[in-house]
Amino acid sequence: MPDQPVPVPEDRLRFEMPPVHTDPAQERAHRKERLAGALRLFGRLGYEEGVAGQATARDPEFEDCYWVNPFGRAFAGLTAADLVLVDGDGRVVQGERRVNQLAFALHAAVHRARPDTVAVVRVHGPYGRALAALGELLAPVTQEACAFYEDHALVDQYTAGAGDPVECRRIARALGPYKALVLRHHGLLTVGGSVDAAAWWCVAAERAAQVQLIARAAGKPVPIAHRDALAVRERFGTDLAAWAAYQPLWQSVQGGGSAGAHGAPHMTSTS
Repeated sequence: MPDQPVPVPEDRLRFEMPPVHTDPAQERAHRKERLAGALRLFGRLGYEEGVAGQATARDPEFEDCYWVNPFGRAFAGLTAADLVLVDGDGRVVQGERRVNQLAFALHAAVHRARPDTVAVVRVHGPYGRALAALGELLAPVTQEACAFYEDHALVDQYTAGAGDPVECRRIARALGPYKALVLRHHGLLTVGGSVDAAAWWCVAAERAAQVQLIARAAGKPVPIAHRDALAVRERFGTDLAAWAAYQPLWQSVQGGGSAGAHGAPHMTSTS
């Protein structure tokens, strides 16, 4: 009879953690690569609506500058080399393509209001927009949805004044310390302390909205109790948990975004 297998010592088991960069150029390359990969993922998932939708990442060195997808380019084929560097006033400081100025104004307002935030995502998934049309928050009806429990807000007022500075600041204030917003009649906005976290919260919120709407169509969903929902959020609602959850999705789009990822902006640091 064979001997019982011996457990592998825990110190020999691999467990990935977010990388730490001391060189701004390396951090920039990493953020650009992850941002381009997230955009390709959003394209694959159908979160694209014409020229609408943006994801931005703060530059690690240059103050009030952000990497963003160029205007009019499909998400699916984007690489790090395609990204454009824009200052907080929407002026392109590196790149050869325009950006969606109206959409970027909101991202800039959020980045400025939340210096802890590395990335902001606002794309156009169908279920997030359906939930926004109803003017509802994500309900704690699944374990996954509890990551957003009392950690997102509803902007319950539609405005056609996209890009208006006053409106953008109002939305940024509504976000407060939360990880997500439901924008009435627009859709979802998510933020994170890394590109990976913001991208995961986008996907997770869209999926939570999908399950919520399906459950409501089938019957009356039973919410998870307040204390239990908070406990789940404390475990699965951190940016570190989001980073870990995102890694399988990153692996699925990793191959297409390394070209040009290491290009640093040719400018003088003002920081």
